[in-house]
Amino acid sequence: MTTALRDLGLSTGKKARLHRILYQHGSRNGTALFLPYDQGLEHGPRDFFANPSAGSPSYILRLAVEGGFNGIAVQIGLAEKFYWEYAGEVPLILKLNGKTDIPSDEAALSPLNAQVEEAVRLGADAVGYTLYVGTPAQDRDLEQYLSVRRAAQRLGMPLIVWAYPRGAAIEAKGGKDSFYAVDYAARVASELGADIVKVNFPHPEKRDGVKKPYEGTFTSQEAIDGVVRSANRTLVLISGGEKAGDEAMLDKARQSMQAGATGLIFGRNIWQREHGESLKFAARLREVLDEHPR
Repeated sequence: MTTALRDLGLSTGKKARLHRILYQHGSRNGTALFLPYDQGLEHGPRDFFANPSAGSPSYILRLAVEGGFNGIAVQIGLAEKFYWEYAGEVPLILKLNGKTDIPSDEAALSPLNAQVEEAVRLGADAVGYTLYVGTPAQDRDLEQYLSVRRAAQRLGMPLIVWAYPRGAAIEAKGGKDSFYAVDYAARVASELGADIVKVNFPHPEKRDGVKKPYEGTFTSQEAIDGVVRSANRTLVLISGGEKAGDEAMLDKARQSMQAGATGLIFGRNIWQREHGESLKFAARLREVLDEHPR
């Protein structure tokens, strides 16, 4: 077992599954490139307009296999109906909760749609949970999260937390991707027992209303360094977010890996383009990861 995993205080089951993800798939060097595909629930079909083929789960699963991804994150329905065809070829991250974006995010709460036991049945190597840091509904969110964390620990299933700042209070303090908000989210996930945390890349220039220590001037590298440091022994994945220019995304990837992140979780920036171009861009991202073996 690698030193990195030994140092995380993981149970046998969690170690085995994370080792499979990090060292038997992708670049096999302790880094990770994940393909998230829960946007159909979270955003609706509009995300597939740029590349209609991406509306097919079979297309995305095939892309994950051909692109050498370390895992694919999907909701329960798609996992049950489509993953069986590719089981064992690419690790499954079963997303346990999710919501539509039709209601306002002012009191965001992502309800449970699946259980850790179902992830075990489906052969998953990890589960994902969206935690809305700062939402007025945090009491219900944290109670729901507690049940997931306990089940994941009992069943030896790695827990990836999508740590997303949300709510009116967050918007009044720099916004959901400010350095303050992202840094806080990374620390919350670590404090609450996440094995891996997924966060957005921080924007230190967004300082309106933030807490005093974050009012200073930080470079983007200093900000992502701080976020990874706040996560301490929780592994960090950086989200791609909305589709942007390739060079901007590659720069984000380089800074994230330089900061000590474990890897990247890019969805729309991968599959909102033609198949061949998707594979080319994934290969460019892997080149960045290969410069930072863990």
